[in-house]
Amino acid sequence: MKAKIIGGAFGIFFLFLLSGSVFRVHQIEQALIVRFGEPVRAIPDPGLHFKMPFIDEATFFDRRLLDVDLSALEITLGDRRRVVVDAFCCYRITNPLLFFQTVHDVSGAQRRLTATILGKLRSVLGNLSLSALLSEQRASVMRQIRDEVNQAASKFGIDVVDVRIRRTDLPTQNSEAIFNRMISEREREAKELRAKGVEMAQVIRAKVDKECSVMTAEAEQQAQILRGEGDADASRIYAEAFSQDPKFFSLYWSLEAYKKAFSKETTTFLVSPKGPFFQYFN
Repeated sequence: MKAKIIGGAFGIFFLFLLSGSVFRVHQIEQALIVRFGEPVRAIPDPGLHFKMPFIDEATFFDRRLLDVDLSALEITLGDRRRVVVDAFCCYRITNPLLFFQTVHDVSGAQRRLTATILGKLRSVLGNLSLSALLSEQRASVMRQIRDEVNQAASKFGIDVVDVRIRRTDLPTQNSEAIFNRMISEREREAKELRAKGVEMAQVIRAKVDKECSVMTAEAEQQAQILRGEGDADASRIYAEAFSQDPKFFSLYWSLEAYKKAFSKETTTFLVSPKGPFFQYFN
């Protein structure tokens, strides 16, 4: 009976030791064995692994990509313009032992990476203008920043996969000043265009008025010439026609005079009826 009890106690103690010495590493994790606060060995492969019970502790680190979010970083560019940069960084832990020894955990890594990325952003972007940052040169600039951050972060057991700037904005006070200046420039350009339009309209009107006056004068001159020629031809024709019969000529013009003189019923004449004007009435 005592032997069974001792055997059962020993079995329970063995199971307790076994449970404390066996642990599982998931596919998305990597482990580090820490003994009395000091790292002993790294376990990069998933599966079941063993450690010393009670004295060893398994610390797990993520194998997947991790990110660091750096928002609202105000940086001075090479052209003395200040911009607010919203950036992020993607990294993975490649050396758990070195990672634990240098930054200890993810929070420590994020603090160190934040300081490193901010320093590289300031040093690289400090040599660029705003127009260069917003141009096609931006891709090569981000690769340069990534490489420099990765080189600095390698001593932490970290591989930096990417560093990107999501958005670049101007500070609020700068944006308002730039918008106001843009509005003023557009208003000035509009005034210049209006003034040029008024000037061109005046020039066109003056040219048209001049051409109209010249054409009117030339037309009037031509009309006077034609009237003069017409009157001359009419006089010649009348002279030729009436020279053939002077008496008929005298009768014709007397009838024309009568027509004009007696056109109104209230016309009164105080002349002698025996005068030459009424010679054809007798």
